Amino acid sequence: MITRLLLFIFTLSQLEGKKRPNILFCIADDWGAPHASSYGNDDVVQTPTFDRIAREGALFHNAYVSSPSCTPCRNSLMTGQWHWRLKGGANLYGTLTQEVETYSRLLKNSGYHTGSWRKSFGPGKLEGKFLKDHPAGKIYRKGFSDFLADRPSKETPFCFWLGASDPHRGYKKGSGKQSGMDLSRIKLFSFFPDVPEVRSDVADYYFEVQRFDSDVSKAIARLEAIGELENTIIVITGDHGMPFPRCKSNLYDSGTRVPLAIRWGQQIKKGQEFKDFVSLTDLAPTFLQAANMTPPIEMTGKSLLPALTGEGELRKFILTGKERHVPSQESPSMEGYPSRSYRDHEFLYIRNYSPSLWPNGTPNWQKATIKNTWYGDTDNGPTKSVIVDLGLHSKFYQWSFSKRPSEELFDLSNDPDQLNNLAAKMPKTVAKYRELLESALKASGDPRHGGPKFNFAGPAYSGGGPRFPGKR
Repeated sequence: MITRLLLFIFTLSQLEGKKRPNILFCIADDWGAPHASSYGNDDVVQTPTFDRIAREGALFHNAYVSSPSCTPCRNSLMTGQWHWRLKGGANLYGTLTQEVETYSRLLKNSGYHTGSWRKSFGPGKLEGKFLKDHPAGKIYRKGFSDFLADRPSKETPFCFWLGASDPHRGYKKGSGKQSGMDLSRIKLFSFFPDVPEVRSDVADYYFEVQRFDSDVSKAIARLEAIGELENTIIVITGDHGMPFPRCKSNLYDSGTRVPLAIRWGQQIKKGQEFKDFVSLTDLAPTFLQAANMTPPIEMTGKSLLPALTGEGELRKFILTGKERHVPSQESPSMEGYPSRSYRDHEFLYIRNYSPSLWPNGTPNWQKATIKNTWYGDTDNGPTKSVIVDLGLHSKFYQWSFSKRPSEELFDLSNDPDQLNNLAAKMPKTVAKYRELLESALKASGDPRHGGPKFNFAGPAYSGGGPRFPGKR
């Protein structure tokens, strides 16, 4: 261990004598794993840009968001902290507390040219210092080329957030099939009914994944054109799982696991693949350390540089959680579906704090907090409609929308899609993982486990609702 530490310190000392790296951070909206061709999920979705970055850098097989919801995930990523430490920032349509800092602002203060395009913070409400100084950097509405044209000098290091709106719904129906995809070759999650409507819906999602990949390709071409490719850390990832039932806003892998590839010229070995765990909260301290800065003590993320340079290891387990996606319970409740999870290579354990609530929103759309919203934590679309139409007693409905017990336990070696809850059959294992989760959450400063108290169901919600409300 001492030898590894000395080698890592030597590596950092070598980096300190070189030009500080640029950072190009590319994040898709609602893109989950394993939907990139590098993962070998199927041969339908094609992501050549992501594949290139993985091939010329590192591919991560177990990268997870802090929360499977846009605002809390992005807040946790910017701040390098678990979302449950961010008060109102733990909810969709929340904000950022004024006490926190973001890696982009810290880099700007150290001399970086910073900027963003399309979706970065939010959806939510910016306040105070973040109104004057955007948490992801100045917004460049014309994109990366406009940002580069505004660079003070060729010597100024830069940090850019490329935030696509793909593959968020809505989709142009049939776009995947019309693009030439062979729908029969799509590998569906086993909790989806295998019917043409669902296959076509997934293909439409794939079509927008590929469009995001193309946007990133154009940005990388600009880097090459200005001779900055080798001195730029390029990261490609997503903010949570696909906008389908039992994915987005759920703590199963289909909601919390995302693609992740990182390239940094000659600074990291090409073709690396990592099977241990990464939290997207780890990216902020990674960027700061690469820029020869010390991450603030408040950052709970762990720099990936030791692992990327071959002198350290990744996490052996991962935490995820959820407070509120949309206010999707019955009126006038502003509560979401609070839950936490602990996952290692053997088991996924989930603790649901309010099992009397609906995990993906009430089916009683006439009584919903947001008017006429049914199952509000799941975006409307063909797959959602197919599953609901199958009825309450369908296994597909049960997996996606029925109420859940306070504890869930899944044996990952035999149940990769996490469908068979073994909590009642394995009480000793449940007790072990319950203790592991509680200990880790307490150490993290989680308000639900001894951290500073905060009412997550309180007034942080600042308006809005699902992007496509309504019964159908």
